[in-house]
Amino acid sequence: MSGASRPDAAGTDPYRVFRPRFGLLSAWFTGVVVVGGCVLVGLTATGPMGAAPVNRISVAVFALFAAWLLWRLGGVHATPTPRGLRVRNVIYARELAWAEIVSVRLASGDPWVHLDLADGSTLAVMGIQTADGARGQAEARRLAALVQAHGEAAEHDDL
Repeated sequence: MSGASRPDAAGTDPYRVFRPRFGLLSAWFTGVVVVGGCVLVGLTATGPMGAAPVNRISVAVFALFAAWLLWRLGGVHATPTPRGLRVRNVIYARELAWAEIVSVRLASGDPWVHLDLADGSTLAVMGIQTADGARGQAEARRLAALVQAHGEAAEHDDL
């Protein structure tokens, strides 16, 4: 267990945060396009419908909702500590002790890592995504190694 707190073979911290690159870039790019488009429409719309205050307000509300949703999508991550794993997905965050995690899976068709938990349930970890290619696979292996180092994972499927 003490080996999990040391830097790995690449000299990096095994407890660094799991954060997708492609998802973050996609969220920022989409946010700029959507919010920028809403601002453009809100400022330049003319005619009886475009200039109506209720329409400008609805465009502003949509832009705020889209910005919030994209901020949540761009903020997904998983934070490992010596005590466990904190998973922040789009809507919720969940704290897990290492003992709760039975296995780590990232199958070829899965968009992100799934954890099989001791209570029989499954938890998605959107912070490690297949869209990141080889980096996503490496991050899944790093998480599996952390789980194994803390002594609770007997098997790691599809890694």
